Amino acid sequence: MKQLCCRLVLLVSCLVFSLVVLDAQQIFPNMFQEMRWRMIGPFRGGRTRAVAGVPSQPNVFYMGAVDGGVWKSDDYGRTWNPIFDDQPTQSIGAIAVAPSNPNLIYVASGEGLQRPDLSVGDGIYKSKDAGKTWTHLGLREGQQIPALAVDPRNPDRLFAAVLGHAYGANSERGIFRSNDGGATWEKVLFKDENTGGSDVEIDPSNPDVIYAGMWQSRLGPWEDNNAFAGTNGGLFKSTDGGNTWRKLTKGLPDELVQINIAIAPSRTSSLYATLSTTKPAEYASDAGLGFYRSDDAGESWYRATTDPRPAMKIGGGDLPIARVDPKNPDVIYSASLVTVRSTDGGKTWMSLRSAPGGDDYQNLWINPNDPKIILLASDQGAIITVNGGESWGSWYNQPTAQLYHVSATNTFPYKLCAGQQESGSVCISSRGNDGRITFRDWHPVGVIEYGYVAPDPLDDDIVYGAGRNEVSRFHWSTGQTENVTPIPIRGNFRTDRTEPLMFSPVDPHVLYYSTNVLFETNDGGRTWRTISPDLTREH
Repeated sequence: MKQLCCRLVLLVSCLVFSLVVLDAQQIFPNMFQEMRWRMIGPFRGGRTRAVAGVPSQPNVFYMGAVDGGVWKSDDYGRTWNPIFDDQPTQSIGAIAVAPSNPNLIYVASGEGLQRPDLSVGDGIYKSKDAGKTWTHLGLREGQQIPALAVDPRNPDRLFAAVLGHAYGANSERGIFRSNDGGATWEKVLFKDENTGGSDVEIDPSNPDVIYAGMWQSRLGPWEDNNAFAGTNGGLFKSTDGGNTWRKLTKGLPDELVQINIAIAPSRTSSLYATLSTTKPAEYASDAGLGFYRSDDAGESWYRATTDPRPAMKIGGGDLPIARVDPKNPDVIYSASLVTVRSTDGGKTWMSLRSAPGGDDYQNLWINPNDPKIILLASDQGAIITVNGGESWGSWYNQPTAQLYHVSATNTFPYKLCAGQQESGSVCISSRGNDGRITFRDWHPVGVIEYGYVAPDPLDDDIVYGAGRNEVSRFHWSTGQTENVTPIPIRGNFRTDRTEPLMFSPVDPHVLYYSTNVLFETNDGGRTWRTISPDLTREH
């Protein structure tokens, strides 16, 4: 008995010693010093809002992903290089290259989109050396800055449309002006703490004339039906460089909520606008929306077309942006659900760019010296045409995807899997067989774009996914995707955009899925059990 007790004491001592050693190893600062991050993709673009180019250098372009930083191309978009990675925010809403100094670049952070998956920024940045180095300029509490406008004659004079906090009131919003290259800012147009600046444009022929859009908007902290808009904003014009403003209303809807403005550079009395009203909008429809035109510098407006396409809100509810051909005032583009073009002043339209290859277009930049050169941004990155849209570059060369959750397979080489915002899902190999990881090494796996991905730990052929009110099961061997959603979800259960899904770390046969209650299955989703009460509260 005594010998047994000694053995037990020795065993316990060894275990305690092992745990102490293990614990000590976990806190060694040099434990992971040899490990390095490496990019494995996927090499396809994510949602991009900000675009700019250099007229005198037609091969040079800049783009800003809403959560992926600023990128630069000097070869017409064949390759893109990140130039903003060392800055504290990667949420980009606008980029402006000073027309009189191509090395001077301003970047506004915060994507400027009121949507449930938004990211916020921390103000405005400036580069004097074409993106090599950056200086922060302020407006940190603006959070969402969707537009910048630089005086074409004075690179130190610029305006910023500051939308402000999406989920609450704040005073740092409205239209701001700087006369010293962003060193100081003056709020020149302000309505209240709930109404921010959504657009600002400078008349290129007379920089004292400025147009601004103001937008009263608020988001609730939940997923669907969470946007609340009012009519306290509108369209404003200044003719004295931003010192005073007056509201433009003639011909515009009384219930106007948001408006984006486009000036025809070759005839600045011609203006175009996309707008939304308090009337509820519908997907792939211009209900509550409109495409308007003014022929007298904004003094009066009329609806330019009955075609819904140039006014249709982008998939996430974003108002389209219009741009005018720099040399022909009757040629207009609208980055909408699809990209459309009019050659008769907005009366009739043709689809210029749609799926496949991306949809939900966010913005475009047209080279003033050669209007056939266009940089187009969408929910799938940025692409370039040099022949007026007859052909386009690729979006499979810019790793700017928004990935919500990441999981790994147990295979060799292992794959990393995630839902990709705007592009479904992806599982990408951690190494390739051709000397590098290429587009051949990734594949969609049938999961909703913002969902969780859960590779089966016991069957390398199967990948599960969850999002909204669906659970999917994908088979690598056949490419088949099954819907294995718990049937009760179709009843009185509440779901959200991104629903947790994971295998039990204790029993790999058990898969958990969560809505407002927790479900489990141990037969691959053929049957489900509810194992919890309601874990949420109604909003």
